Amino acid sequence: MRDNGGVSVRDDEVSVSPFLSFTRAEWSALADSTPLPLTAADVRRVRGLGDPIDLREVDQIYRPLSRLLTLYSDAVGSLHAATSAFLGERASRTPFVIGIAGSVAVGKSTTARVLREMLARWPSSPHVSLVTTDGFLLPNAVLEQRGLLGRKGFPESYDRRALRSFIADVKSGVPAVSAPVYSHVTYDIVPGESITVSQPDVLIVEGLNVLQPAAVRTKDSRALAVSDYFDASIYVDADESHVRQWYIDRFLSLRTTAFARPDSYFRNYADLTDQEARDKSSHIWDTINAPNLERNIAPTRSRATIILRKGRDHAVQSVHMRKL
Repeated sequence: MRDNGGVSVRDDEVSVSPFLSFTRAEWSALADSTPLPLTAADVRRVRGLGDPIDLREVDQIYRPLSRLLTLYSDAVGSLHAATSAFLGERASRTPFVIGIAGSVAVGKSTTARVLREMLARWPSSPHVSLVTTDGFLLPNAVLEQRGLLGRKGFPESYDRRALRSFIADVKSGVPAVSAPVYSHVTYDIVPGESITVSQPDVLIVEGLNVLQPAAVRTKDSRALAVSDYFDASIYVDADESHVRQWYIDRFLSLRTTAFARPDSYFRNYADLTDQEARDKSSHIWDTINAPNLERNIAPTRSRATIILRKGRDHAVQSVHMRKL
């Protein structure tokens, strides 16, 4: 048996896998003719807490990845132009939309921010917007009313209709589309605040459950999912044992940063001892994050265009690319 894109298969079945698999060395070799547009300072600015990504990782993994995504985007643009010419239309091209999924603490936010910086430096996509699905979580008051506050991050904790509508509007070329703002300090939607996306060349949508398929209710219902609007998608993957430890390590670090703020929803965690913090974060992982990962997030991995498989040290060890 071997792992191919996160799916165990027999050696004689590998040839029928929908993914092409690359080792880290094989993947990094694809970047030889591609310029590296970021500096070490850029990388330090965009990496997340607990994610030790460095310029070497960006060079070997994200440089070829950004080039591939740019090729995909250019190809979609050419197809759009050809289709418009065939139909006798002069419709402007709509944004190329990339979805990024993965577990809590796996590093998908860093992946999204690095790609935003790199893609914006390619001549064909100078305007890149990034939106996280956190802004489409239902407000805490609504979650509490529905008995879902302890299931924040599960699919039912989001305003999925609003999220679909937002992406559909951006994809349709609406000049300015607004999205709510979420605060990781207050652990809630920020009342009256929003961000506006204005006809980007590329839109990156990052979130736990963005690759979930639509639920088919009746034969006459419209079954659309967020992922139906994606032109490409990335799943950031790692062994659950590694991600669990990364989550615990991040929780311990947050005691002296976000948790310590007077307005933090988690202010009571700031004074926990190391052991108390480990116990608390382990409990949160085992009762909330692990079940969500197992039931809702990991099953969507095989739907991605590209899977980035990380090792214990956070570095990407292999890349799996869906065959065209």
